[in-house]
Amino acid sequence: MLPENITSLLWIVLRSLSVYTVILLGFRVLGKRHLSQLSLPDFALILLISNAVQNAMVGNDTSLVGGLVAALSLLFANIILTRVILKNKTTRDLFIGEPKLLVRNSQIIQSALQSEDLTDDDLLEAIREHGFDSLKEVRTAILENDGTVSIIPYPEAGKLIEHHLGQISRKKRGRKRNL
Repeated sequence: MLPENITSLLWIVLRSLSVYTVILLGFRVLGKRHLSQLSLPDFALILLISNAVQNAMVGNDTSLVGGLVAALSLLFANIILTRVILKNKTTRDLFIGEPKLLVRNSQIIQSALQSEDLTDDDLLEAIREHGFDSLKEVRTAILENDGTVSIIPYPEAGKLIEHHLGQISRKKRGRKRNL
């Protein structure tokens, strides 16, 4: 069954793009932790959100064409947004964010964990997943934009080396300060 007119298809496109934008911003606010560590509540949230927004995107149009228009709108928006993110730092910072330094010279940066809603146990689990027995073996740990934790060990056990990450900065009182 085809939609009654082109206007209904344009409304599907507009509603789909609106939902897409709100969902992206919502997950950005939730933080990087939710990207890589899909817990049971996170999984339930994704399922429920997808069900909740279905009608918001297509309205009363349950036709194949309506569903395809919604899906193609989302795919097209994703392609455009990905290209804009690659070329525009402001958009990249808004949607992707910046990596966050979690450990420097075996010392946990508690403020970084708190800002990303991570616990010491979450960090220690990531360290063990990388094959390290102790925080003392870790020179640097970085929460990447995709939610994974990168671990940089000491080149020699116990040897302290200051590690500066110029590309990783945090905003404080309206200005950027290198870590």
